[in-house]
Amino acid sequence: MSRNVAARGTQPLPPLSVSHIDPHSYPDGVAFLDGQYLLMSQARISVLDWGFLHSDATYDTVHVWNGSFFRLDLHLDRFFGGLEKLRMTIPFDRQGVAEILHNCVALSGHRSAYVEMLCTRGASPTFSRDPRQAVNRFMAFAVPFGSVANAEQLQRGLHVAISDKVRISPASIDPAIKNYHWLDLVRGLYDAYDRGAETALILDFNGNVAEGPGFNVFCVKDGKLSTPATGVLPGITRRTVFDLCAQAGLAATAADVGVAALHAADEVFITSTAGGVMPVTMIDGAAVADGKIGPVTRQLMALYWQKHDDPAWSSPVHYP
Repeated sequence: MSRNVAARGTQPLPPLSVSHIDPHSYPDGVAFLDGQYLLMSQARISVLDWGFLHSDATYDTVHVWNGSFFRLDLHLDRFFGGLEKLRMTIPFDRQGVAEILHNCVALSGHRSAYVEMLCTRGASPTFSRDPRQAVNRFMAFAVPFGSVANAEQLQRGLHVAISDKVRISPASIDPAIKNYHWLDLVRGLYDAYDRGAETALILDFNGNVAEGPGFNVFCVKDGKLSTPATGVLPGITRRTVFDLCAQAGLAATAADVGVAALHAADEVFITSTAGGVMPVTMIDGAAVADGKIGPVTRQLMALYWQKHDDPAWSSPVHYP
């Protein structure tokens, strides 16, 4: 061992590259970073950024459909709420962030887009470990729209497995702050893959169903809807389902949802900005009811996409 180390010490050092050559590929899109609009391949952060080193960041995602943002105001509300709770500041107000998001989409040319705004703690110029010394960093990007469920899964319903992994307690991380603490969710996702499922749900600290990687879950029993209330992100699409239920005269509540209750449901669906209302027809290898997409789920799926044409819920992008 010592001889090998000594031998390496006699070798010349490798050259120091003048600039980084990135061998990876990226989706077609436009990012905003440090006052500049860039191709996605050019948008980078420092390896010393606390967002990378400590997952110290907050973000929000909104989608554009047929050239219009959907419920952008609600996403801005949540993003600025997260900034305040994490004691982060950015040099833009709500109107400024909205303008940047519009610019990213317009410059990308995408009529259907996945759009993200985020702020990291940033890095300290002196590598201080005091978060107050870090310079917070805002960025945004627009890439093609993507869904949790693909076209086939939307037609026949997702196959989901319930992992025994436990979601981070709200006593530790406020779930209302959208964050990148996803190791519990990713571990649950691998559990699901190992069992032949397509995505996962994990549990809350009481052993009830919580949420999945990037989505909330609803179940329908005897025409009534329920969704987990504890330890979950209060998703914008989750809220939209409550709004749609109120308009359609459907009863919906946020309450504890046990694993047995989910297995016994008449219908199950998940909700996310990345896909909207998406049916689930199999849980832990067993069919949900008759294994077909149920009428309440179909009704809400249709209402959700119809609402994208409602000017009260959408704001158009002005393309060049």
